[in-house]
Amino acid sequence: MLENQIKNVIRDIKDFPKPGIIFKDITPILKDQKLCSDIVDEFVLQIKDLEFDAIAGIESRGFLFGLMLANKLNKPFIPIRKSGKLPFKTIQQSYDLEYGSAIIEIHEDAFEPNSKILIHDDLLATGGTVEATSLLIQKMKGEIAGYSFLISLDFLNGKEKLRKFSENNFSLANYQ
Repeated sequence: MLENQIKNVIRDIKDFPKPGIIFKDITPILKDQKLCSDIVDEFVLQIKDLEFDAIAGIESRGFLFGLMLANKLNKPFIPIRKSGKLPFKTIQQSYDLEYGSAIIEIHEDAFEPNSKILIHDDLLATGGTVEATSLLIQKMKGEIAGYSFLISLDFLNGKEKLRKFSENNFSLANYQ
């Protein structure tokens, strides 16, 4: 089963980026081309009935499989980045973190109004960054078609935070 393969390869890093956090390191997955292909193929199966115009990937690990998935489906890829990282005119959204606040941004011409956007990231935890991304997409008059995650830490209830934007929430490896 793919979920078990993913979980067996992910490396837990204790106390990163701060004490008390167990970081789910997906970089060992990237050494296995077949597993990467299987992951993209499974995402394609999970979202096959979803209608969307583009995939927005959240910096930076959301770029990895988000871009591969967009390429496989012949969809545009939209990078969502931290403030100051995009070279063209941007629209920003601030949000709170457990340890402060942050700002994400998108190019103002990333998509047309009324476009349906699938938001992708490697991991869903509390949902704060993904919620901010959803607000950013809505600010640009886009519609949230759904979400795809490699990993979901279900015990942190991030999916609950996202339901107000879309009921379509897909993940490959879930931790209860």
